[in-house]
Amino acid sequence: MKRRMSQVLCAGLIGWASMAHAAADTCTTRSTDLLDALRKGDFAAATGHFDASVKAAVDAQKLQAVWQHMLPAKFGAFDHAEAPRFGSPGNGALVETPLHFARGQLVMRVACNAGGEIAGLRFAPVSASVSTAPLDDGARRVDVPTPLGPLPGILTVPPGQGPFPVAVLVAGSGPHDGDETIGPNKPFRDIARGLAADGIATLRYDKRTLTYAAQMAGRADLTIDDEVTDDAQAAIRLARAQPGIDPHRVFVLGHSLGAYMAPRIGQRDPSLAGLVLLAAPARSLLDVQAQQVRDLGQREGLSDERIARREQAIAEEKQRLALAGPGAALAGTFGGAPQSYRLSLRDYDAVAVAKSSGMPMLLLQGGRDFQVSPEQDFARWQTALAGQKHVAFRRYDGLSHLFMPSGSSGTPADYQAPAHVDGKVIQDIANWIKAQPPRG
Repeated sequence: MKRRMSQVLCAGLIGWASMAHAAADTCTTRSTDLLDALRKGDFAAATGHFDASVKAAVDAQKLQAVWQHMLPAKFGAFDHAEAPRFGSPGNGALVETPLHFARGQLVMRVACNAGGEIAGLRFAPVSASVSTAPLDDGARRVDVPTPLGPLPGILTVPPGQGPFPVAVLVAGSGPHDGDETIGPNKPFRDIARGLAADGIATLRYDKRTLTYAAQMAGRADLTIDDEVTDDAQAAIRLARAQPGIDPHRVFVLGHSLGAYMAPRIGQRDPSLAGLVLLAAPARSLLDVQAQQVRDLGQREGLSDERIARREQAIAEEKQRLALAGPGAALAGTFGGAPQSYRLSLRDYDAVAVAKSSGMPMLLLQGGRDFQVSPEQDFARWQTALAGQKHVAFRRYDGLSHLFMPSGSSGTPADYQAPAHVDGKVIQDIANWIKAQPPRG
């Protein structure tokens, strides 16, 4: 699965503070020194020129988790940096440095205040938000409200009078944009376009961990609901109130972590017309993570000793969570995520919640998925929900976790090959949605 906040596929870390004018050469020097310290593993030195607001959001330990764990989990090992570029965001100084990793490219953005301190730091994909994406026909920008502020979103409505059914798209793990951009691929944009062509509206949006990275990174009480559930509920309410949308035919379409949390979203909004789960884990996320460590570690050439250390760390974390009593608060982090996040997932059983809900569900699985197991996850869903007439299953041999043609390596490097969500997958989703009756 693409995300665990340790596995969290990190696209952004520290948001912008208010910035006054700073000389270009000073900010360029600060940016260069920061990158040199990161590459040397000297994270205390890397934070040495942070201003007070950035220091309050991130310390050396958090920066280390981002550089050594979060970024490599999604983009692979760091390779090289291009020359820094200077820009001016109004009344401040901004330096952008393109960074090349084994499986993708990021831009390190460093902003400096009048005293030459680093007042903003962000690691962002080259295209990091649906707010800057060109709009398709029938699409318009909307804002999904959250306690931290609005999340940029895109509502795509088919041509015609309507009212249309609508699917709210809930992304996988990590600070994803609304297209769920992974390398050159944009699965949610593919799905939105395909469903629109078949008379179904969609709402997709940037995740809170992308838009408000600083506030999220600085929280010691973060939960899974903060990351996924609450904003999905806000998006559902927004979609239901839009002109041309049938408020009784609102669906949630979740991918990976979004699919894992879809039963809870449905539990909290029983008026949803149904749930579409793409590559949904059926086990705890730590169990899924342990399997990924074993399988992907071997394919990526990690030593047996290194794989064993990672497995042992996960086993110790599972024991730590199991021993924590109800309402317990654990200090520290695991894999870059606060223990509050792990505790918020400890007692959640997606399969049990789905089974008790009685809500119509369509579960889809790629047969070549190396992140969510067709044998251990999809098979468990099939066994647990067997015989329930409101539940349908689809498996696509040859497709990956992204429901695109699978590459040959069986690792996240495959995601760097440009592709599109298979048309059969989108057609099956459209047919199932159109067959569901109004609800609520």
